[in-house]
Amino acid sequence: MIIVCPSCGKNFDVNENLIPDKGRLLKCGSCDQTWFFNRNENVEIKTSSNEVFEVEKPNIKEKKIKKPELNFSTNIKKGSELVKYQPKYNFTVGKFLNYIIVSIITFVTIIIVLDTFKNPLSNIFPNLELLLYNLFETLRDLILFAKDLN
Repeated sequence: MIIVCPSCGKNFDVNENLIPDKGRLLKCGSCDQTWFFNRNENVEIKTSSNEVFEVEKPNIKEKKIKKPELNFSTNIKKGSELVKYQPKYNFTVGKFLNYIIVSIITFVTIIIVLDTFKNPLSNIFPNLELLLYNLFETLRDLILFAKDLN
């Protein structure tokens, strides 16, 4: 079933089993507009040629659907909308610490690989042995500095 947002006109393909016969409160994932949709009133059917047909269900009184005002407000229970908003940015301290740990492990791995293959790599990078020596001395100084803090 294709449902059209009355505010922005965006189309949503929704499973018919998710909307009960008495209707349901819907929320547009694009413009955050909320409205009550009753599938027993009017149903829009879209074909592959982008034509829209309105089909009335039998034995139902015809009602005109008013477009909601911009200042539309209702008491909406959290989690009752069909299209739920998913936050795009969910950065936590735990994820930050995971990135730091992975970065440290990657850095140590690169140093070990460079130190292991320093003789063959010194033909490509002539100053590699000097750079590794300076790096090891800097790390040793950092360790001594951390010990002095205690």
